[in-house]
Amino acid sequence: MSTHVLSLLVEDTPGILTRVAGLFARRGFNIHSLAVGVTEVAGISRITVVVDVDALPLEQVTKQLNKLINVIKIVELEPSSSVQREHMLIKVRTDNNTRSNVLEIVNLFRASIVDYAPDAVVVEVTGDQGKVQALLRALEPFGIKELAQSGLLAIGRGGKSITERVLRG
Repeated sequence: MSTHVLSLLVEDTPGILTRVAGLFARRGFNIHSLAVGVTEVAGISRITVVVDVDALPLEQVTKQLNKLINVIKIVELEPSSSVQREHMLIKVRTDNNTRSNVLEIVNLFRASIVDYAPDAVVVEVTGDQGKVQALLRALEPFGIKELAQSGLLAIGRGGKSITERVLRG
């Protein structure tokens, strides 16, 4: 099995996310990441799905997704031809002895401190999966108190836009 990133343009209607996720679930595929948000076009949302699946079953699911009335367009985004980013908030245990070490690591990874308390800091990081995971590993020795991670966001490189292509026909 290999990891695939799908970008779906869908009509912004109630239940569309449930129907999309249901197609993967019925096939027994585990969705590793799911992110949904509005696009630059009113009434159209983008769903970014990361799933581990072989090529043939993925093609079958894609065909079934295309049959859903509210699905407008599906594009598989290859890592080399897209920008892919994750977003994570990490609450790290700190005290007077460790705070400067944590701040040094945060700066090294070009992350930022978004909240401070005497016994912890909240670190915000955005980047590719390698950067986010490396920062997490670097902070683990200090004690991770809490973690929140968004789904992968991805968009094609260059000037072309899949929403423009859909609107032009």
